[in-house]
Amino acid sequence: MVALEFVNRICLGVINIFKVNHIKQLAGQTAIYGLGTMAPRFLNYALLTPFYTRIFMPGEYGVVTELYAYVVVLLVILTYGMETGFFRFAEKEKNNEKVFTTALLSLLTTSVAFVLIVLLFNNKIAGIIGYSLNREYIIILSIIISIDAFTAIPFAKLRRENRSLRFVTIKLINTGVIIGLVFFFLYAAPKLLEDGKQNWIERIYSPEIGVGYVFIANLMGSIITLILLVPEIFQVKLYFEVKLFKRMVIYSFPLLIAGLGGSINEALDKIILKHLLPDSGTAIDQVGIYGANFKVAVIMTLFIQMFRYAAEPFFFSKAKEKNAKELYADVMKYFVIFCLIIFLGVMMYIEIVKHFIGPEFREALDIVPIVLIANLFYGIFVNLSIWYKLNDLTKYGAVIVMTGAMVTVIINIGFVPEYGYYASAWAHFFCYLIMVIISFFWGRKFYKIKYDLVSISVYIGIALFLYFVSEIINIDSTIGKLGINTIIYLIFIVFIMWKEDLKGLFNGK
Repeated sequence: MVALEFVNRICLGVINIFKVNHIKQLAGQTAIYGLGTMAPRFLNYALLTPFYTRIFMPGEYGVVTELYAYVVVLLVILTYGMETGFFRFAEKEKNNEKVFTTALLSLLTTSVAFVLIVLLFNNKIAGIIGYSLNREYIIILSIIISIDAFTAIPFAKLRRENRSLRFVTIKLINTGVIIGLVFFFLYAAPKLLEDGKQNWIERIYSPEIGVGYVFIANLMGSIITLILLVPEIFQVKLYFEVKLFKRMVIYSFPLLIAGLGGSINEALDKIILKHLLPDSGTAIDQVGIYGANFKVAVIMTLFIQMFRYAAEPFFFSKAKEKNAKELYADVMKYFVIFCLIIFLGVMMYIEIVKHFIGPEFREALDIVPIVLIANLFYGIFVNLSIWYKLNDLTKYGAVIVMTGAMVTVIINIGFVPEYGYYASAWAHFFCYLIMVIISFFWGRKFYKIKYDLVSISVYIGIALFLYFVSEIINIDSTIGKLGINTIIYLIFIVFIMWKEDLKGLFNGK
């Protein structure tokens, strides 16, 4: 919680330092949505990742890593760009309720159909992905995915209406339920069963379920989330307009392709890694080790996610203003600064951060800086993507992201057999780097924004230089190493504060 409080203080500090009112507004929204998106996921990371990597063997955690990678891909397919479509058409149409209910009923139909298909063919599906003995995992996950896909629109409605308190409350309740049930079934229940004094525990707990309790806890969290969103779902008359739906699908379909490409970039390695590694006997263990170390870099991912939640409606709402392009350029620069602060913060204190995962998983810590920089490039791409979203050129976004997906596939297939999960980490890096390059030059033709490329390049260069300096300095003492790294970290922060005149960052004035 100390780390969470620090992150929240930083966000609030950022609100105070930005000189442009609109950027202060975005920073404020980012901090608020951070409580609803970053805080729950941070709690998942800070509590569940250390827990899982200490009670599960690498192979068991590999199962969790692999199956949730499928969830990432399937959620994109089942939402098929309707979130962004909802924001876009809610701005264009006079009747916002019509847009909401059309999108909602669309996702309801496809979500229910997905669950029915899985129920009918779960045996074959489980066999194809190698889980014939655990078909129940497939069924539970299908229900989770369907509920989460359906509730994406009510959550989007809350975001658009700036009802951040309700958004945050529901997200935190969801997280609390999941974490509570995980600790109960995987820690408390086994202890009570060992004592033999609590006979009732045998009625609700079975040691054989094991990893399955991770998915059961998630299912209960999703169900409670759905119940809490009932007022949003039924507060308006449900109406489906076919013509509007067709227009929304035409707009959103390229986003589906882009989202699918993005999910491939994010999750494909965890799905195919065990099939590409030469030693099939230890492959699922390697997936678990890779997945755990990938989580070490999650702080950057969480910040980008909460930024995206706030930025998407913000960018659309400011598009018609005269200084919109200058605003987008400023947002990009400050976004990069904050990501670099996160990057150096993790790497300067990796000796502390590494304890978030169990000792058996730490052999892959070398992938962490690669993944962090890869995520920085992804965040830059999120900022750049405004040009095709504002101009209804989402097909270009689809092409860019699918190009990145091709890079991911090629590098994984070509190099994982020889270099293992290190190839997967570098696949993320080159995938997002290429997406940034293509989007930047393509975007200049349709919606040219004069980004402060000099400052951004200098900041990235200095951050990387300081990181390499830290790596070169060899000190046997952990305390001594942390001391040197703290000085290096402060050098970067002071330089940023001097260069940008961000004197209010930490004093909150």
